[in-house]
Amino acid sequence: MSTETPAHKTDTEPEQAEDRRNEDPDELPPFTEQLSQQLGGVKGVVEAAVPITLFVVLNPLLPDQMGPLTGLQWSIVISAASALAIAGWRAARKESIRHALNGLFGIALGAFLAWRSTDARNFYLPGIIQGSVYGVLLIVSALVRHPIIGWIYAVVAQGGKKEWRQNKPLVDILSRITILWGVVFIVKNAARIWLYYLDYDNALGLVTLFGGWPVTIALTAFTIWAVRRRMKAVDAESPV
Repeated sequence: MSTETPAHKTDTEPEQAEDRRNEDPDELPPFTEQLSQQLGGVKGVVEAAVPITLFVVLNPLLPDQMGPLTGLQWSIVISAASALAIAGWRAARKESIRHALNGLFGIALGAFLAWRSTDARNFYLPGIIQGSVYGVLLIVSALVRHPIIGWIYAVVAQGGKKEWRQNKPLVDILSRITILWGVVFIVKNAARIWLYYLDYDNALGLVTLFGGWPVTIALTAFTIWAVRRRMKAVDAESPV
């Protein structure tokens, strides 16, 4: 199916699209819709990146002492306050705070560790541990033929249905993609561990920032493209 959006839409087109999905529940949503659902939309991506971006930028720029707090402490306070403000703003507007809460816990734990130790590196420590565990779990899940990315795909693209488990080509491609995700997570966090032990906190912040959402967006886009491409090939090979 085409993923292009017409220049002009009538009032009935959303209902027609919904009717088509109701008639064919196995039909994949458009590429951009899948990407938005997975990442929480552009707004969700930006909001999730705000706290870590503030810390990475402010920590090397602020002076060692600013009034009652050090530059590191001010960076922690501003970063944590921004995460709380985003979650509060979403809650006040009765919007989903799932994506805001996902990052809030890691920010809070990292802020606590960095504040207590007075070491900026520890702000990133929870994320390093979490990312490394994710990488191992992703690869293991693919090796036992229950790829985590497959289950996420089932929720996003198939409404949580389990029929994909009986589709061998789909399980194959999702297993390979899950291994790719796992390898990327492990390599990225191996680099972060290396920078952590070298005490390069500014470089660690940059790798965390640019290896976070940009990499996740790229992997998500590749996943959706690869799955759609593979399923179209399978459909073309199937006898009519």
